[in-house]
Amino acid sequence: MPQKNDPNGMLHGTLDALVLKTLSRGIRHGYGIARWLEEATDDAVLVEEGSLYPALYRMERRGLIEAEWGTSELGRKAKFYRITPKGRRHLAAETENWARFASAVSKVLLPAQ
Repeated sequence: MPQKNDPNGMLHGTLDALVLKTLSRGIRHGYGIARWLEEATDDAVLVEEGSLYPALYRMERRGLIEAEWGTSELGRKAKFYRITPKGRRHLAAETENWARFASAVSKVLLPAQ
């Protein structure tokens, strides 16, 4: 169970969708994915390497993303990821599922207006 003030406890189960959404904006390496998510969420979502890289490998095996080696902006060898058409379809379905779930939970947790 997530601890109070631990938003990353809520990350379980949504990481794949967040990574796919990030990659829908363009090709990125792992570090770039993590940094973009931090910036986009005002540091509310902090993705640790121990969670991110297994997720990337899993999504690559499932055909949701593709990877190729390249050179980072710092001149280092890095693996760059891109979303596949299958990944885009999966993202659309997960986004719809998330919206339904968030709406249902909000009915319970948020006061009636």
